[in-house]
Amino acid sequence: MKIRAVFIALVVSAGIALAAAQTHVAKDPELIDVQGYEKILQQYKGRPLLVTFWATWCEPCRDEYPMLNELAKQYAPKGLQVVGVNFDQDGDLILMRRFLARNKPIFPNFRKKKGDEDAFSQAVMPGYNGSLPATFFYAKDGKQVGHVFGAGDHDTFDAAIRSLLSK
Repeated sequence: MKIRAVFIALVVSAGIALAAAQTHVAKDPELIDVQGYEKILQQYKGRPLLVTFWATWCEPCRDEYPMLNELAKQYAPKGLQVVGVNFDQDGDLILMRRFLARNKPIFPNFRKKKGDEDAFSQAVMPGYNGSLPATFFYAKDGKQVGHVFGAGDHDTFDAAIRSLLSK
């Protein structure tokens, strides 16, 4: 009788824990287009901003992302805002979800809507060809003040962030 009561209590506890875990499932990143990107820039105007473009199919992106998350943690108290924009398509959503769950970013992530790649790239920066990874730096006034195309190392990002924060 005692064993049965303990078993029932364990089953009920497990059910409650599972239900609680399912209610805290993270939402997929919001889809954005050119207007959505411009809205993000407006939202963070007044703060130094680093925007990183990444995808799970991009190996340098996967290598760079955890470092950017650590730098975001380090520089958030100094006012840096970091935003991620994912370029995965619908077929890669499971990979993207796993990647975000594993890396636990402290910054918001969005996902670029499919289509209008050229218009999106040119809105980000004239001449930008959409290559990944790509990171863009915006001063407090909202003006783009720098970028890193391709994989950047810790020292490169650290120096760029310190320069951004000093403006």
